[in-house]
Amino acid sequence: MTPGAGARTRPAAPGAPSPETPSGPSGAAPGGQAARLTDLAVPEDGWRRAVELIQAAPEVALVCHVSPDGDALGSMLGLGMALRRAGKRVTASFGDRRFAVPRLLRYLPGQELLVPPGDYPAEPELMISFDAPTVDRLGLLAPNAAKARELIVADHHPSNTGFGTLPLVDASAASTSMIVEELMARLGLPVDRDVATCLYTGLVTDTGSFRHSCTTPAAHRMAARLVEAGLRTDEIARELWDRSPFGYLKVLGLALGRCEVDQDAAGGLGLVWTFVPRADRAAYLLPYDEVEGVIDVVRRTDGTDVAVVLKEDDEGAWQVSTRSKGAVDVGRACTALGGGGHVRAAGFTSHTSPEETMARFRAALAADHPSP
Repeated sequence: MTPGAGARTRPAAPGAPSPETPSGPSGAAPGGQAARLTDLAVPEDGWRRAVELIQAAPEVALVCHVSPDGDALGSMLGLGMALRRAGKRVTASFGDRRFAVPRLLRYLPGQELLVPPGDYPAEPELMISFDAPTVDRLGLLAPNAAKARELIVADHHPSNTGFGTLPLVDASAASTSMIVEELMARLGLPVDRDVATCLYTGLVTDTGSFRHSCTTPAAHRMAARLVEAGLRTDEIARELWDRSPFGYLKVLGLALGRCEVDQDAAGGLGLVWTFVPRADRAAYLLPYDEVEGVIDVVRRTDGTDVAVVLKEDDEGAWQVSTRSKGAVDVGRACTALGGGGHVRAAGFTSHTSPEETMARFRAALAADHPSP
């Protein structure tokens, strides 16, 4: 399913060539100054160098983080389709051992670009990563990134470690797809219905359908530009939030039955948490990616600032999702435990029991919020 219909092309900025009258192979003005959309905190020489590298490359290898969410996969596929239509050879992947697009994202166009990690270029001339704050988040493709001649990093995580040869990183951006939209504008690449579907998915998932604090005027302006391409936002919303297998309800019920509240955690700001063992999922033949939404239910608990859900993946590791209502920086705590993310949404991986994992997480919170 591809929501919406129609296509559009960006207007050029004053004094810059229009995408309909390109001045280079991809339609961008010299120096990457075509159609500037917003004031992202990326240095001009960074944009300029990214445009030069992409224009000069006949082939581009794209990668997003493991267990891709809407922003990671949407950003990658959106740019991938645009580059392919500009005449580039494009390969895209993510480094999961179980290489499969999450069910919720199977409506995204452009998936014909995807190849398994084993078929990905071993030493790419030009590689672009999406929504990954650390090279470890590239999973099986981290070694490929280490061997890339040039690695452009498109990301918006405050915990980004600065890996790669060219960072396009802005922690104030609501989503990585905002950075990709700006890059496309500077390349002079048009946004049609399919590209807009991918970029809008990235924007709407990372802003929580424009409910999270990262939702800025710039995010709303971007949404308006993408909707002008002919999107059916109701269809995208239905795919993302209004569908689930019956087994999800059963597993959600088990997870909610395990919820515990620790009112003394985070210096008295409070914490609610639960866990989802893989045995629960196995009983209902539920894939791992189907339990991503459990955290959105648990976080509603009144009287607690922090919510945590531990999900056991197919290899037996615990993937820990954390959320904050604003008083606690969960990104700092998760970074201390080897993960990362944002102030109000972050995560990490644990190889110890849920109880031991939560003890470590409480200790990390206490470093910033000691007991009163």
